Amino acid sequence: MTAQQTTGISPVARILTALIRFYRAFISPLLGPRCRFAPSCSAYGLEAITVHGALRGLWLTIRRIGRCHPFHPGGYDPVPPRPVRTHDETQGS
Repeated sequence: MTAQQTTGISPVARILTALIRFYRAFISPLLGPRCRFAPSCSAYGLEAITVHGALRGLWLTIRRIGRCHPFHPGGYDPVPPRPVRTHDETQGS
């Protein structure tokens, strides 16, 4: 994540991304490669928080980690795109 990408996120999102980066740097190397998804759960979490903000990004990350178990096939699971709001939705009809 570049400095440009982090300027528009909230302080809570910055804390969450810092926690994920700490996990990636210090805890994940001790556990070894275990992820059954692409992108990895930590990469998914960073992207989800950056794209959707702290609350929804955290929820998406928790859901993703909840799917990481031996009975799930894994595979490619990208972060869903941010919903596009049309002009009509923002006006409140």
